[in-house]
Amino acid sequence: MSGYENIPDEELISRMREGETGISDYLMEKYKGLVRQKARAMFLVGGDTDDLIQEGMIGLFKAVRDYQPNREASFATFARLCIDRQLYTAVASSGRQKHQPLNSYVSLSEEPPETEVFQSWTGNPEEILIDRENVRILEEEIREGLSPLENRVLECYLDGYGYGEIAEILDKPPKSIDNALQRIRGKIQKKNKK
Repeated sequence: MSGYENIPDEELISRMREGETGISDYLMEKYKGLVRQKARAMFLVGGDTDDLIQEGMIGLFKAVRDYQPNREASFATFARLCIDRQLYTAVASSGRQKHQPLNSYVSLSEEPPETEVFQSWTGNPEEILIDRENVRILEEEIREGLSPLENRVLECYLDGYGYGEIAEILDKPPKSIDNALQRIRGKIQKKNKK
């Protein structure tokens, strides 16, 4: 135990800036689960979730480095924003041939409610809204194309559960969970090629 568990993140950041060591590592460990959840919520055709997790951890590191406690947003909100930006930047900048798998992605998670911090996003607001609407429509089309079991498996998978845990939750054999995930991937790839 680090002794930081009951201290607000904003106070920890202030203490870190004053030279206290170990806080950065604690915050990176604390928010690692959030990074995994956000990375798993993106499906990369031919890509690897580990690549997205690495990008998300870079976003988290930037949040720890750049957060200003005197702002209105909490550290958790700022960290989510930085992680999202890093993930979307990685996907958007993947146009080069060596990053070909990143060119096609589908977000499979619902976005949390907007915050004041997100409104400070530097970019064309019209493009952001259009992109969000396109993603929402694609998510709906994908979910409509899945069976009830596949939708339940997908929800559990996006919540971070492994094959065995999903099998226990849904009271199904692990092989049927694996098969459902393979069918989901196939349907998403097929939808993405249209």
